[in-house]
Amino acid sequence: MYKIILSILIAFTLNAKIVDGVAIVVKGEAITLYDIKEEMKLSHIDAKKASDLLIRRALENALIREKGIKVSSIDVYDDIQKTATRNGLTVSAFYEAVRNRNGLSSTELKKKIKEKLLSQKLYTSIAYSSMLPPSEDEIQEYFDLNRKKFNHPKAFNVIIYNSRDKGRLEEKIHNPMLYAPDIQTQEQKLPYNRIDPKLASLLTQTALNSFTKVIPNGQNGFMSFYLKDIQKNQNIKESDFRDQIINDIMSQKREQVLSDYFARLRHNADIKNIRTVE
Repeated sequence: MYKIILSILIAFTLNAKIVDGVAIVVKGEAITLYDIKEEMKLSHIDAKKASDLLIRRALENALIREKGIKVSSIDVYDDIQKTATRNGLTVSAFYEAVRNRNGLSSTELKKKIKEKLLSQKLYTSIAYSSMLPPSEDEIQEYFDLNRKKFNHPKAFNVIIYNSRDKGRLEEKIHNPMLYAPDIQTQEQKLPYNRIDPKLASLLTQTALNSFTKVIPNGQNGFMSFYLKDIQKNQNIKESDFRDQIINDIMSQKREQVLSDYFARLRHNADIKNIRTVE
């Protein structure tokens, strides 16, 4: 009898601790004080913003379940592989980089990627059904208001340095006169609109007659760009950036639609605030 009573007391105590830890309940889904504190640390935001973010995430999860949105393990792996390739890494090297930088295991990373893909599918189902393509007037107005944004270089004339050995390449950068037959060089003209946006940004921030930082070359090696010359854009026209302008406008419309949608959803949802982070 004593053992039975003791078991009941232990179970009651444990349950009380769990209830005590709940801060917010969103449509039956609990958000704990621990969840909020962890989000504050991870995202470097205050308790209010962390709570708002977790409420939004809980509303998204409820919608994902209601709409029956699914993401397969193949979808997750494909996204990881594409991200690794964009960063010039193998999948295993990408896992290691994420673990070193964010402390996430491959399992935790896959979980986060799955959450991201589920949200993307949800956003598509909400936003694009109620969005119209921009009119000609909208496109021209956006271009006129954002001319500085599009006034970027036309092309970069560079010498590309490639090496299997990162240390050897950095040695060459710090001592350009160094004889290094093991480092391959290639002179190229790189049009701004045809290269990866991250590379375009890197080259834009690099001073003339100097090297960029060393980056992966996507072939298990490393590369750096020596910037010889920058070709400026003359007489930029809206037609030169039409696809980018439409993309930007649609992104803005999408964010507005989603913001309005979730504001209405939150207003009408069953949300109980139990306690706040102290």
